[in-house]
Amino acid sequence: MKTLRLYVRFFTEKKVGTVPEHTIPVQSLSRKQLDALPHNDVFIVKLGHSSLLIKHYGEYWLIDPVFSEHASPLSFTGPKRFHPAPISLAELPLIDKVLISHNHYDHLDKATIKQLKRKTYEFYVPKGVDKTLQKWGVMPTNMKVFDWWQEEHSDRQMIAYTPAQHFSGRGLSDAKQTLWGSWVIKSRAGSLFFSGDSGYFPGFKEIGERYGPFTMTFIETGAYDKAWPQIHMTPEQSVQAHLDLQGDIMVPVHNSTFDLAFHPWQEPLVRVEQAAAKSQVTLSTPVFGEVFRGSEVRTKRWWQGKA
Repeated sequence: MKTLRLYVRFFTEKKVGTVPEHTIPVQSLSRKQLDALPHNDVFIVKLGHSSLLIKHYGEYWLIDPVFSEHASPLSFTGPKRFHPAPISLAELPLIDKVLISHNHYDHLDKATIKQLKRKTYEFYVPKGVDKTLQKWGVMPTNMKVFDWWQEEHSDRQMIAYTPAQHFSGRGLSDAKQTLWGSWVIKSRAGSLFFSGDSGYFPGFKEIGERYGPFTMTFIETGAYDKAWPQIHMTPEQSVQAHLDLQGDIMVPVHNSTFDLAFHPWQEPLVRVEQAAAKSQVTLSTPVFGEVFRGSEVRTKRWWQGKA
């Protein structure tokens, strides 16, 4: 009933400033540019919303890739992209790993996965999401299924799936049937944390104690509302989560691509910048499509139309 009331609110409540009036800057990215990057470091690109492309010591990884026009169960309606992806699925190189945080439509996109399955070696997914991917044609042998605190170690890195305070579900009848969470990536180049979706909770401090400090954190900053404080953080809470994680550089994600709440689209970035300054947190705000190392800071206020 709560979900149905929210749907009614989405269709009846007047929204102000939730869609950009100016063009969001995007730096186009090509396969040639990616291949020219050195193989001895970690490079990251924000693709939009929470989607990341990582070149990790020569391997190409994607986190929560969503390339579709709508974050919705229907391809022709629902929250629509504010900007194009910096690179097309066709232009992407072969992908070594796809990491999924949970199964909501703005993080797990059926059309994207069905195209990626032809060019991806491994999908790292939470418990239960493997069954969904199998229905979409991904072979079980190409998937690794993770529970909270489960780790994978190799010569180059350690990957761990860690808790979040959120929920899962792609319809009205499958809530919490699959797991949701966050990702930790540790290598010689440093430590990265990707929050997925989460309300603020003590788990951030525990993750920081187990795996911190982090060179860079990618923290959900957007789609918050007074009606769902347990499952999405305010920008001020996002900064506190970064501090709990013992992070060095914070990159706000989960904003500026889809209209998923009632706040103005720029508000998350305005508020997180103020909160970061107040707490003396180093904030990095790269343009979509901009390539940066996992230890570099970008300070463009592109949401003000000044890219």
